Amino acid sequence: MEITTKSFEELSTKELYQILQLRSEVFVVEQDCVYQDVDGKDEKALHVMGIKNENVVAYTRMFGPGDYFKNPSIGRVVVAKEERKYGYGKIIMQASIDELGKRFPKNTIELSAQTYLLKFYNGLGFVVQGEEYLEDGIPHVRMVKN
Repeated sequence: MEITTKSFEELSTKELYQILQLRSEVFVVEQDCVYQDVDGKDEKALHVMGIKNENVVAYTRMFGPGDYFKNPSIGRVVVAKEERKYGYGKIIMQASIDELGKRFPKNTIELSAQTYLLKFYNGLGFVVQGEEYLEDGIPHVRMVKN
């Protein structure tokens, strides 16, 4: 899997289509959650794509301080179902953490994590901050990494 990071303006139509298709497959269909994925925030985000055989199979979007949360943040972390056995979630997250570290050194990184993935994010150095809450009907917690 090859990792690439692009601004919204740099994304090709094909890449954008594949990103939105992957997010819809996992967050809407697989997780059976009806919500507005196209939320108007993609234009501010940096898009980290894991590409395999010319297809986006893993993805995150990142924001600078104040663009989404107070701190730099990572969201929409997703890996295609058939690709999860290869550890691509950890790879795409580490690439995102590294990229934010380069762009915003010495900043805390923040995310809103689905509660069932706490162990995954703990393994990447994130810790829970605050109480569990519902986001689009799914339990989440705020997590930070210093």
